[in-house]
Amino acid sequence: MGNSIMVLLIYLDTQLHTPMYFLLSQLSLMDLMLICTTVPKMAFNYLSGSKSISMAGCATQIFFCVSLLGSECFLLAVMAYDRYTAICHPLRYPNLMRPKICGLMTAFSWILGSTDGIIDAVATFSFSYCRSREIAHFFCELPSLLILSCNDTSIFEKVIFICSIVMLVFPVAIITASYAGVILAVIHMGSGEGHRKAFTTRSSHLMVVGMFYGACLFMYIQPTSDHSPMQDKMVSVFYTILTPMLNPLIYSLRNKEVTRAFMKILGKGKSGERVTS
Repeated sequence: MGNSIMVLLIYLDTQLHTPMYFLLSQLSLMDLMLICTTVPKMAFNYLSGSKSISMAGCATQIFFCVSLLGSECFLLAVMAYDRYTAICHPLRYPNLMRPKICGLMTAFSWILGSTDGIIDAVATFSFSYCRSREIAHFFCELPSLLILSCNDTSIFEKVIFICSIVMLVFPVAIITASYAGVILAVIHMGSGEGHRKAFTTRSSHLMVVGMFYGACLFMYIQPTSDHSPMQDKMVSVFYTILTPMLNPLIYSLRNKEVTRAFMKILGKGKSGERVTS
C-alpha cells in the first residue's frame, strides 16, 4: 500500500515532479514489483496447501527477483548521489541532475539489473536437475536451485560472485562516499536542530540500506555449498519483504511534502464527493 500510494502521489502532484521524487517513485515501483514477485505465490501456496510451482513460474521468479534486486542496488546509489549533489553542490544541482541525466541514470539501473536477471535465469535452467526437485525456500532463488543441480556449477558461481561484487560493492562505495560528504556538509553549515534532524533521517536511510545490501551480500557472495535452508529463508525475508515494506515509511511517507500532496489529493476527493452529492 505504501509503495502504491507513493507512485500514485508523485504521478498526480506536479510539485513532486523533481529528480528526488522521481527516483523515489522508481524505488517504490521496484519494491512493489519485488513484493508481487514473491509474496502472492507464497501466500497462495500457504493457504491452498499446494506447495508447487511450474518451471516457467520458477524461471519468471528468478528473472524478476534478480532484475529488481540489481536495479535497486544501482538506483539506491543514484539516490545517494542525488542527495550529495543537492546538499554539497546546490548551485550546480539543476544542471547535474537535469531530467535527461536523471532519466538516463534510472534507465541504466533498470537495464543493468534486467541484463543480470536474464543471464542468471537462462544459465540456471541450462543445468540438469537430477536430484530431488524440492526447493528448501519460500520462492525460487538462485542459490537454492544451484544446490539441487547435478552439474558442476562452480564456474557459474564464480560469475555470480564477480557480478555481485560489481552490483553490490560498487554501489555501496558510492553510497558511503555520498553520505560521508553529506554528513560533513551538514556539520559545517547547519544549526544544532538541523544536525539532529539530518542525522536522524540519514541514520534511518543507512539502516535500511545496510539491511538490504548486507542481506544481498550474504546471499550472493558466499559459496552455494555454505548455504543452509533456514539461514537462506531468514536472510531473504530482509530484502524481498522487510526492506520493500520499510522503504516508503523511511524515505517518503514521513516527508512533509508527501504528506501535503496526500492531503491535497484526499481533499480533492472529498470535495468531489460533496459536489456529486
